Amino acid sequence: MSSKEVKTALKSARDAIRNKEYKEALKHCKTVLKQEKNNYNAWVFIGVAAAELEQPDQAQGAYKKAAELEPEQLLAWQGLASLYEKCNHINAKDDLPGVYRKLLDLYESVDRQKWCDVCKKLVDLYHQERRHLEVAQTWYRLIKTRQEDGADRQELYELWRKLSQLLAENIEDQNNETQQMLLTAFENALDLADNIPSEDHQVLYRNFIQCLSKFPHETNRLRKACEGMIAVYPTVQYPLEVLCLYLIDSGSLTDEGHQYCCKLVEMNSKSGPGLIGLGITALQDKKYEDAISHLTEGLKESPLCIAGWCHLAEAQVKVHRPKEAILSCNQALKTMDNLGASGGSLHRKNLCLRLKAEALLKLSDGASSEEAVRTLAQVSDADNTPGLLVLQGLACLNIGAVDKATKIMEDLVTSYPDLAEAHALEARVHFIKKDYVQAEMSFQRALEKDAEAAEYHYQLGLTYWFMGEETKRDRTKALTHFLKAAKLDAHMGKVFCYLGHYYRDVAGDKQRARGCYRKAFELDDSDAASGAAAVDLSVELEDTDTALAILTAVTQKASAGAAKWAWLRRGLYYLKAGQHSQAVADLQAALRADPKDSNCWESLGEAYLSRGGYTTALKSFTRASELNPDSTYSVFKVAAIQQILGRYSEAIAQYQLILKKKEDYVPALKGLGECHLMLGKAALVDFLDGKAVDYVGKALGYFTRALQLRADVSCLWKLVGDACTCLHPVSPSKVHVHVSGALLGQQEGQEVLKKDELLHLGGRCYGRALKLMSTSNTWCDLGINYYRQAQHLAETGSSMNYTELLEKSLHCLKKAVRLDSHNHSHWNALGVVACYHGVGNYALAQHCFIKSIQAEQTNAAAWTNLGVLYLATENIEQAHEAFKMAQSLDPSYLLCWIGQALIAERVGSYDAMDLFRHTTELSMHTEGAIGYAYWVCTTLQDKTNRETELYQYNILQMNAVPAAQGVLCKYVERIQNSAPAFTMLGYLNEHLQLKGEAAEAYRRAAALLHSVEDQHTYNATVRNWGRLLCSLGDYDRAIQAFKSTPLAELGDIIGFALALFMKGLFKESGSAYERALTVCKSEQDRAHILTAIAITEYKQGKMDAAKSFLFKCSILKEPTAQSLQALCALGLAMQDATLSKAALKELLKHIKHKNDYHRCLLTSAVYALQGQSVAVQRQVAKAVHSNPADPALWSLLSRIVAQYTQQSAKGGAVAGSVAHILDLNHGKKALLYTAVNQLAIGSSTAEDESNTALKTIQKAAFLSPDDPAVWAGLMAACYADDKLALVRNTQPKRIDLYLPLQSAVAASLKEKEILQNYNQLLEKWSFKQAVTGLIDTGKSSEAESLCTQNLKNNPDQPAVILLLRQVQCTSLLESQKPLPDAVLEELQKTVMSNSSSVPAWQWLAQVYQSQGMMGAAEMCYRKSLQVASQQGNWSGKLSSLLRLALLALEVCMANVSGDHWSSLVQEATSEALKVCFSPLAVFLQALLQFSHKMGARETRRLLERVVYQTGYPSSIVSTARWYLLRHLYAKDDHELIDVLVRHAETHGDKRMLELHRKLSAQ
Repeated sequence: MSSKEVKTALKSARDAIRNKEYKEALKHCKTVLKQEKNNYNAWVFIGVAAAELEQPDQAQGAYKKAAELEPEQLLAWQGLASLYEKCNHINAKDDLPGVYRKLLDLYESVDRQKWCDVCKKLVDLYHQERRHLEVAQTWYRLIKTRQEDGADRQELYELWRKLSQLLAENIEDQNNETQQMLLTAFENALDLADNIPSEDHQVLYRNFIQCLSKFPHETNRLRKACEGMIAVYPTVQYPLEVLCLYLIDSGSLTDEGHQYCCKLVEMNSKSGPGLIGLGITALQDKKYEDAISHLTEGLKESPLCIAGWCHLAEAQVKVHRPKEAILSCNQALKTMDNLGASGGSLHRKNLCLRLKAEALLKLSDGASSEEAVRTLAQVSDADNTPGLLVLQGLACLNIGAVDKATKIMEDLVTSYPDLAEAHALEARVHFIKKDYVQAEMSFQRALEKDAEAAEYHYQLGLTYWFMGEETKRDRTKALTHFLKAAKLDAHMGKVFCYLGHYYRDVAGDKQRARGCYRKAFELDDSDAASGAAAVDLSVELEDTDTALAILTAVTQKASAGAAKWAWLRRGLYYLKAGQHSQAVADLQAALRADPKDSNCWESLGEAYLSRGGYTTALKSFTRASELNPDSTYSVFKVAAIQQILGRYSEAIAQYQLILKKKEDYVPALKGLGECHLMLGKAALVDFLDGKAVDYVGKALGYFTRALQLRADVSCLWKLVGDACTCLHPVSPSKVHVHVSGALLGQQEGQEVLKKDELLHLGGRCYGRALKLMSTSNTWCDLGINYYRQAQHLAETGSSMNYTELLEKSLHCLKKAVRLDSHNHSHWNALGVVACYHGVGNYALAQHCFIKSIQAEQTNAAAWTNLGVLYLATENIEQAHEAFKMAQSLDPSYLLCWIGQALIAERVGSYDAMDLFRHTTELSMHTEGAIGYAYWVCTTLQDKTNRETELYQYNILQMNAVPAAQGVLCKYVERIQNSAPAFTMLGYLNEHLQLKGEAAEAYRRAAALLHSVEDQHTYNATVRNWGRLLCSLGDYDRAIQAFKSTPLAELGDIIGFALALFMKGLFKESGSAYERALTVCKSEQDRAHILTAIAITEYKQGKMDAAKSFLFKCSILKEPTAQSLQALCALGLAMQDATLSKAALKELLKHIKHKNDYHRCLLTSAVYALQGQSVAVQRQVAKAVHSNPADPALWSLLSRIVAQYTQQSAKGGAVAGSVAHILDLNHGKKALLYTAVNQLAIGSSTAEDESNTALKTIQKAAFLSPDDPAVWAGLMAACYADDKLALVRNTQPKRIDLYLPLQSAVAASLKEKEILQNYNQLLEKWSFKQAVTGLIDTGKSSEAESLCTQNLKNNPDQPAVILLLRQVQCTSLLESQKPLPDAVLEELQKTVMSNSSSVPAWQWLAQVYQSQGMMGAAEMCYRKSLQVASQQGNWSGKLSSLLRLALLALEVCMANVSGDHWSSLVQEATSEALKVCFSPLAVFLQALLQFSHKMGARETRRLLERVVYQTGYPSSIVSTARWYLLRHLYAKDDHELIDVLVRHAETHGDKRMLELHRKLSAQ
C-alpha cells in the first residue's frame, strides 16, 4: 500500500469516527497498521474507536502505543486522560497523575489555560489520595503561573483561600512543610482580602486561628492572629476565647489576660474560657469559693480545658473538699488521655496526680490511702521529690504501714532538715505511736519552719488534746492551737469540730459549742459527728426548728444509703411528734445506709407499732433481735406484738427466751401469763375445756411469779382475777387448778382449787387490785365475779345462800357505773345481773340496757340482752325487734340469732331449724347447739318426710347429722348433766354409724335417768343402749341391760331376744321371740318375728322347723321381703334349687328396686346352684350396666368372674378396680378380687409393672390385714412371681414367705367364727399352696414335716396324703431312676382317692411322663380334662389341654413315627384356643410345624406371628425368637436375620443374641 492509500485509509477512518461508525474506523486503521505498524494517527484512531465501543483495554493499549511512538504529541495523551477519566479502569488511578503531569509539560508552552485546567484536575486527584504535600506544591505552581500571567488580586485571593481549604481538612496527617504552606496560604489570603471587615474574612480568620490552635509550636503566631482578629472584630468572642484558653493552658494569665477574660464574660456571661480565667485569678487571690464557682461554671461550657480542671481541684483541696477534688482530678486525667500528646505536658499530669493524692489522703480511710499510693506511683520521679515522699509517708501511716512511713520520714529529715513537711511527718509518726511528747516537739519544729501552716497547728492541738491526764484536764494549749488553725484556715471543718468538743465538754458553753459544730458541718457536710452534735445540742437547747432545718437540709441532699445519722434523728423526732408515717420513711432511709444497726431497727419497729402496723413492726423487732441477740427489749417487743396478733404460741417461745436470760423479768412473766390466759379463753370458745383449765393453771403460775417480784402492780392482781373468773362456763367436775400457796397467803407448796374456790380467789384478787388502784373496769370485773359465784352456787344446788353474792355484785357494778357512766359495758353487766332470777329487777335491767345503748349506739350485746328481757316477760314482738336491731348492728353476733331462733321456736315457725343451724355455723354456743340438735333429731324421727324438699335441704344438703353431732359433742363436754342431750347424741351417732360412741352416750343418759321418776324415758334409753351393745358385739352387757327393764314392751323383748341369739343362746332366743309374738299387734311385726324364730331353728339344725316358720310367713296377708329372702337363702343352703327359685320369684314381686344388690346376689346364687356359670356373670353384669354407680355390684362382678368365668378375668380385674375407685369400703375386698383376676390372666411383676397382681394384693393386705383370704391371695401371687422368675432365668425373691403367709392365714382364721366351711376350705387351700411352694423351692423336708404334722392331727385327709406322696416322690423323680411298679400303683391309688382333683391327675400324668409312659400320661391328662369339664373349671380345662399338647409335642420332637401325636398337638391346641386366646397354644402349633418342616414358609409365618404381634408374653416371645433365628439361618436369609437381631436388641434378649453370635461364627 502506497503512502497515498495510507492517507486515504486514515481519512476514511477519521470520517467513520466523525459519523460514529467506529467498527469501520477500526477496519481502516487495521488496514493502515498492516502496512505501517508505527503509524501514530492509526493508533490514536484505534484508541478513540475502541473507547467509544467500550473496549477500554484495547483503547488504553492503542493510546499508550501512540504515546510511545510520539511522546511529544498531545493527541495520544489527551485520549489517554479522557479514557481514564471516563472509565473505572484498573490502572486509571495509578496512571492518571502521570498523564496529567505529561500534559502539564506539553501545555505549559502551548496553552496556559488548558495547563491551568489540567493542574486543577491533578490537585483534585492528589487531594482525593490525601497527598497533601503534592497538593500544596502543585497549587503553588498554579498560583505562581497565574501571578506570572498577571492575575488580579481577587483571583489570587481565591486561589490562596482554596489552598487553605484543601489543606485544612487533615492537618494531623501533614508534615511540617505542608503545615507551613497551609499557614502561608492563610496569611496570603488574609493579606489579599479586600472586604474587611466581612463575613468571609471573619470566617477565614476563624479558620486560621483554629488551625493555629492545633499547632503547639505556633503559639506566637496564634497570639498574634488572635490579637489581629480582635483588633478587626472587637465584638467577636472566638478570638478572645482562643486567646484566653491559650493563656490559661500556658499558665501565663497576667493582668492583661484577666482583662481579656473579663471582657469575654461581659460579652457572654456563660463563656467557658472567660469564667475559667476568672476562677484562676480568684484562686491566685485566695478567693477559693469564688474560684470554685467560676471554674465549675466555666468547665460546664469548656469541659476539655485541662488547666481548668487542675485549678478547680486545687481550689477544692484548699477548702477541704477532697471528694470533689478527686472527681476533678479524674476528669482532668481522663481528658489528658483522650487528647493524647496534645492534651498537656508531663508536668501538668504530675501536678494533677499530686493533687489527687492529697485529696485521697484527706479522706483518711484505708482504701483511699491505698489509692493514693497507687496514684503517687504514677508520678514521674516521685521518689526524688520531697513533697511527694511526704505524701507517701502519710499514705503509709493511714494504711498502717508505720515502719515504712518511719523509714521515709527518717530519710526526709536527714536529707531535708529544713523541710517543714518532713518534721510534720515525723510528728505524725510519733502521734500514731502515741508518743505525744515527741510529736509535740516535732510539730513545734515544723511550725518554726512554717508558722502559717494551719494543718500543723491543728495537729499540735490534737496532740495536746490526747496528751496525758494533766493536759486532758487543762485543754488550754489545745484550744490555743485550734483557734490559731481556725484563724489561718477558715475552711478546715475538723478544727471547728474539736472547738465544739472543747466548748461542750470542757467549757460547758453549749451555745458556742453548737455554733462551732454548725460551722464544722457547714464546711464539711460529710462530717456526721459534727452534724449530729449540732442537732443534739439544738434539741437540748429546745431549738427544734434549727435541728429540724439541719436534718432536712442534709436529707434533701443525701443520696440513697447515706446520711444515716440525719435520717435516724429526724425519724426519732417525727416519732416523738406523732408523725408516724414520716418517721417510718426516715427510719427506712437510715436503714438503707446501715442495714445492720439494731437501734435503727428498734426505732423503725416503734414507728410501725405507733401507727398500727403490727406485722411490719414484728419484722423490724425480729431483725433487731437477730442483729443484737443480747437486747432484751427487742425480744420483748417481738413477743408483745405476737401476743397482740394472736400468735400466742410464738409469743410464749419469745418470752421463754427472755426468762432464760433474766428469770426475774416481770414484763415477760406478765406476757407469758397473758398469752396462756388468751389461749385458755380461745380454748373455751372452741369448747376445749380441758385445755382451757390447763392454760389457766399455767397463766396463774406465771402471774404468781410476777407478783412475788412486784406485788405492788395492780394490773397483775387484776389479771389473776381474770384468769380465775374465765373458767366460769366449765363443768365443775373438770375444774381442778393447781395454785401456788403464795397466792393463797401460804409460804410454799401448791393447792388444787375447785371451781367455787377458784372463783372466790378471783374475787379476792380483784379486791387486792382495787386497793392498789381503784378503776371502774376493776369494779365491773369484781361485780361480774360475784355474779359468776352466785350463778355457780345456783347451778350446783349448793346449800349456801347466793343472794348476798348477788347484792355484792350489784353494789360493785353500780360503783363502776358511778365511776364511768359512759362505759356501755358497765351498764350492760349491771343489766344482766339485775334480770337474773335471783334478783328479778326487770325495770332496772331495762333501764341499764337502754343506758348501755345510749352510751354506745352500735351495741349488739345490749340490744340482744334487751331482747332476752322482753322474751322472758312474754313481749314477743318487742323481743323480735330488739334482736333484729342487734342483727343489723352486727350480723356476726351469735346471741341475737339464738334469740331469733328461740322466738321462731316459740311461735312454731319452720325457720327455727334454719336459725339454729346458722348459729352453729357462726360459732359454738350451748343454746344454739342443743336447739339445732333437737330440731335435727325431731326431723329424723319423722319417717314420713323423707321425700320432701324440706328434708332433702335441711338434713341431706346441709349435712345436718354430722353438724348436729359435732356441736352436741361439745355441748355434753361442758354440760354433763343433761340426759336429753346424751340421748340425742346417741341417736345422731347411730345415724353416723358411730356405734361405740352412741352406746356410750346412751349409757350416760341412762345413768343420769336412773334416779329420775320417769320410768318410761329410762326404759327407752336403756333399750337404745342395749341395742347398741348388741350391735357392737358386747352381748353380755346387752343382755344385762335388757334385763334391767321390765321386758313388757315389744322393743325390749325383741332386743333381748336378739342379744341372746347373737350370744349363741338360740333356744333362749327362740323362747324370747315366742314371747314377743304374744305382745306384737301388727301383721308385719308378726312376720318379722316368725322369720327370726325360723333363723333360730336353722341355727339349731332344725331345717324343717325353720322351713315351716318361713312358710307361715309367706302365707300371711303381707309377707315381708326379709322372710322371702330368708326362705330363698334356706333353699340355697339346703341345695334345693326349686325352693330357692320359687322363693326368689315371689321375692322379686316385693322388691321395688330391680337393681337391688341383695336381689342380684340371690339371683346369681340360684343360677350358680343350677350350674349356669355364664348366666351368673350375665346377671351381675346386667345389674352393673343398669346401676353403674353402685360399688357393691362392681365388687360382686369382680368376684363372680374370678369364681365362675375365669376366661373373662381381664374384665373382672377392671370391675374390681372400678369398685375400689367408687368406694373404699367395698374397694378393700374388691382389691382381693382384682388381684385374683390378675393372676388368672397372668399379670405379674415382670410382665406388667403398672398393674400387677402382687402389688394389688399387697395393697389389699395393707388395707385389710385381718382378712385371711388376702393373705392366701398374697401367697398365690408370690408363688406366681417366683415361677415367672424361673422362666426368665432370674433368682426367685420370695421363696421364704410361704410358711409365714400360711401362718398369717391360720392366725386370721382363728378370729373368724362365722362361715366355718369357707374358713376350712381356705385353710386347706393355703396349706396346699404352702406345701407346693416348699416343694418347688427345694425344701422337701420342710414340706414333708408339714404334711406329717397335719396328718397326725387329722389322719383322714386324702388331699394331704396326696401332697405327702408328691413330696416323697420328688427326690425319686430327681434321681431319674425308674419307679418300681408298687410305687406307681400306690401313687395311682392316692390319686384315685382324690379323683375329683384336676391337679392330682395332672401330677400323676407328669410322673408317668417322667417314666416314659406317654400313653398312661395321655390318659391321665384326658381324665383331668374330663374332671375339669364336669366341674366347669375353666382354668383346669385350659391347663389340661395345654399340658396334653406339650406331652404330644415332646413325643413329636423326639421324631417318633406316627401321626397320632402330631394330631393330638393340633387337636389340643385348637380346643385350647376355643376356650380362650392362648399365646402358648399358638406357639405350640408353631413348634409342631418347626419339628416337621423347619425350613418351610409356614414355619416362618407362625413363628413371626408370635414374635412380632402384640399380646404375647415376653417369655414365649423370647423362645419363639430363638426358634425363628434357627429357621432363618437354615434358610440363610441374612436380611430377616438382621431385622430379628435388632428386635432382640430392642427387647434385651441376651439368650437369642448369644445364639446369633455362635451361629454367625460357624
